[in-house]
Amino acid sequence: MAWRASLSRSVKEIRVLFCQSSPASAAAREFVKKNYGDIKARNPALPFLVRECSGVQPQLWARYDMGVERCVNLDGLTEAQIDKKLEELAKAGESLKTK
Repeated sequence: MAWRASLSRSVKEIRVLFCQSSPASAAAREFVKKNYGDIKARNPALPFLVRECSGVQPQLWARYDMGVERCVNLDGLTEAQIDKKLEELAKAGESLKTK
């Protein structure tokens, strides 16, 4: 998880959207509960936004330089898979910087 320490170098903002009560959002809620503190401790200046909305499908958004955004649907994923998706979004941000 060394990539977490450099997250703020490749991503300008992280947003997690989920429903407060739906089973589809359960893993996203647990991911935020277990990982928010670690991510913020390693990247204190990185905006990590948590948005709850009734009935919404769980999503993970990453905003990069120049307003470029990428979204991943989290429906049906486990906490470990969500962590992997966040890592992939961070790596995608690194590749955007080289262009």
